[in-house]
Amino acid sequence: MPYSNTETMLIHLKYISNQISKGRHAVIIMDKASWHTTKKINKFNNITIMHLPAASPELNPVEQIWQHLRRRDLSNRCYKNYEEILDACSIAWNNFVNEKGAIKNLCTRSWFVNFNS
Repeated sequence: MPYSNTETMLIHLKYISNQISKGRHAVIIMDKASWHTTKKINKFNNITIMHLPAASPELNPVEQIWQHLRRRDLSNRCYKNYEEILDACSIAWNNFVNEKGAIKNLCTRSWFVNFNS
């Protein structure tokens, strides 16, 4: 989606809600972006939204992914236009998700792994 706002968040949550089996419930952890905190998104009976504490990027795995993409593929470059930015982001993302173990390596925390042992 081209925008991060309440309307796109609602579309995303509706999709997730529709994928949840009857009788099940999902917990989604979000940061406190304005489109994550609006009361409009709390309309799904099978989803609970939990918000991360403010200023805690180390708890949000997607921040680690963005940092990796910027460092490896996206920073210190000039782009001609919006389309070139989209292309670069798509290529960077596809390279990342095709890298075996990339998400696990970036987002696993030793304290969580040890906690679950």
